[in-house]
Formats: sequence, C-alpha cells, structure tokens
Amino acid sequence: MVKQKEQNSSPLSSRYSHAWRALRHRNFRLYFTGQSISLIGTWMTRVATSWLVYRLTGSALLLGVVGFAGQIPTFLLAPFAGVLVDRLNRRNLLVWTQVLAGLQSLAIAGLTLAKVITIHEIIALSAFQGLINAFDMPGRQSFLIQMVSDDTGKPEKQDLSNAIALNSSIVNMARLVGPALAGLVIAAVGEGYCFAIDGVSYIAVVVSLLMMRVPPSTLKRATSSMLEQLREGWSYVVNFRPIRTILTLFALLSLMGMPFIVLMPIFASQVLHGDPHTLGYLTGASGVGALISALSLALRKSVRGLTTMIQIAAIMFGSGLILFGLSRHLALSLFLMLVVGFGMMQGLAASNTVIQTLAPEDKRGRVMSYYTMAFVGMTPFGSLLAGALAHRFGAPHAVMITGAFCLVGAAWYTTQLRSIRAVMRPIYIEMGILKDPSEPVLEEQAGTS
Repeated sequence: MVKQKEQNSSPLSSRYSHAWRALRHRNFRLYFTGQSISLIGTWMTRVATSWLVYRLTGSALLLGVVGFAGQIPTFLLAPFAGVLVDRLNRRNLLVWTQVLAGLQSLAIAGLTLAKVITIHEIIALSAFQGLINAFDMPGRQSFLIQMVSDDTGKPEKQDLSNAIALNSSIVNMARLVGPALAGLVIAAVGEGYCFAIDGVSYIAVVVSLLMMRVPPSTLKRATSSMLEQLREGWSYVVNFRPIRTILTLFALLSLMGMPFIVLMPIFASQVLHGDPHTLGYLTGASGVGALISALSLALRKSVRGLTTMIQIAAIMFGSGLILFGLSRHLALSLFLMLVVGFGMMQGLAASNTVIQTLAPEDKRGRVMSYYTMAFVGMTPFGSLLAGALAHRFGAPHAVMITGAFCLVGAAWYTTQLRSIRAVMRPIYIEMGILKDPSEPVLEEQAGTS
C-alpha cells in the first residue's frame, strides 16, 4: 500500500520538481532565507515613506521628488558600479551595501519616532539609499550566477533562470506581506516603526551572506583602466541587438509605467476615498499579481519563449494602467493592480533571465548595471513626470497617459522580435538550449530542459 502511494505521488512531485531546482544549492538557500525576511521590511519602508511624505506635505509633486532623489544616484552611478562589480568580490560588496542600507533605515526611523523628520531629511536619506542601490543591484544580480555554481565555482546556467524566478517570488511574497503589514503598523503606531523593523531585518541577509561558502573567482584580474572597461561594456550593450532592444523597451516601461507606485497614496486617499489600509491593499494586490507571475516563471523548464512573454507583459502592463486610471471602485482597482503587477514582474524577470543567459561572465556586472539603469535609473525621471502630470491633470489621467506610452513601446518591440530571435538562435544552439537548429526560439515545448 505504501509503495503504491509513493508510485502515485512520484509523477506529480517529479513533474514540478524543476520549479525549485535552484534551492539545491546551499548558497542560494541561504540567500533565499535571508532575503525572505529582509524584503518584508524593505516593502514596509517603501509604503511608509510614501505615506509619510504625503501626510507631511499633501503634495503629489513632492512624492515625485522623493522618488527622484531615491533613484537618480542609480542612473548616474550604475555604469561605474558595474565596472567595480566585475573587479571586486561580489559577496563582500553585498555585505557592505546591506549594512549601510540597514543603518539608513534606522536613521530615518529615529528621526520619525522623535517627530523631528522633515521633507528635506527624507529626500537626503532617500538619496543615500539610492547611492547604496547603485552598487547593490548590479552586484546582487551578478552574484546570482555564483550562488548556483558547483563546488569548483563552475556556473550551472540551467539553474540560473530558476534562481531569478525564485528571487522574484520572494520579492513579491514580501511585496504582498510588507505593504499589508505596513498599513496595520502605520494605522496603529505610525510610520517610524516600519522603518525600525526594516533596519533590524537587514541582519538576516547579512548573516546569510557571511555564512556562504563561495569558491574563489576564476575571472582574470582586470588590467585595463576603469574608463576602458566602462567603454567596453557600453560597446557590448549597444552593439548586441537582443540586449539593446530589451533594455530599450525596459527603459521606456520604467520611465513611463513604473512610477505609478508613487501615486498610490493619491489613489488610496482621494480617488478611492480610503486610508492607509487601502494603500496597503492596492500595493498588496499588485504584489499578488507579481507573485503569480514569478511562480509561473519558476515553473518554466527553459528560457525559450521568454522574448514573447516580454511582449505580452508590456501589453498587459500598459493596458492595466489605462484601465486603473478609469476605475473608481476599490474591487475593480484591486483586480487591475493584480494585472499591472503581473505584467510588470513578467517583463522584469523575463528580461533579466534573457539578458543574464546571453551575457558573458567577464561583462556580467557591467551588463547588469545597464539593466539596473533601465529598471531603476529611468524611474526617477518617471517619478518627476508622474508627479508633474498628476499635479496638472490629476493622478487618474497621469497613469492613463503613461500606460498609453507603454503600449507604444510594446508595439515597437513587436517589430523587433524577428531580428533579435535570428541573433539569439545560434547562441541558444551553442548553449544547448536548442537541440536542433530547426527548433523555434519562440515556443517552449513540453519537456524541454
């Protein structure tokens, strides 16, 4: 009887075992655990910061200014950070960025709890966090490949896409829990305790990084200057059509679409006539959609078909924003936030996976720094634009305008698909992703590994 049960359950478990295959690596398990704790605090801080700024100022424009201050350092410094990521020990770099980020959260917590916080201090501390992120994000993305390497340090690239998907899953699980928890904490005791919880949560990720056993890097020590390496990375990104096309679309979506987040306090309080709980629900609904997206990517066995998913995600993202701007009902707005979150994360994780699959190891840090620029670096300009549009036309019209631009970007990307697939085909064949030259890059066939 026991054997029969095992036989019956085995096909089901083996069918989905690939969904968490990256967790067989000890380093990634440690990272997964530490990040799962720390990211809840991060999302609490994001919601608390927006609510604090709006409570202190009541200004949509200043919401955009704070978003700009927190992200413009990434735009300015990410390319230089990418060069350093390719030169330095990535694990040690991440330990320092996490320690500094924890201190930043504790600083804003202390000022808020003492009731002496001003908009100027929020802007300054947001800019400091942006400076940290300029180094943290390309370092974190580049370090993923080392966390799924074998004991000799050889990367197991077949597990990379799964690691990216699982990383996205914990980001969005935290995005689901963090904002809802933030809404409760803000309503009960104020924003300061959200910042304090975030500061303490960084201990988990620092400990997980220190516990990792990372083999020495096999990369040769750079002999060229930082400027030469910077030029080399830029030349590679600009001249390699698949990465250039994906990053261009992603930069547009980040500029026009991503800043909808800074307008959420206005939708929660003025459009939907709610309170901090409403803000938590809206952000949480977006997190549910993003989590569903990340889990769907974790279930994939191959990177094949992800270029099409990027196209679909951009269409969903833009359409969801336009309809969200039209909605005046909480239930409908929550559903549309789910759609927006799904499209946003599908495009984010799929783009990350394709770029990291194609990028050579000796340029990975620099390539991911431009990914960081496209993802985070364009958002500050979008935050200012969204704040200005909301100030002039109102928040609903602002997200409708930006959503329309996202659809234009999706249409342009569609015209580029055939040419980038032609470039990617021989690379996928060399990597073994395509077993037969006649296989299409477009679709992922059942059973492909």
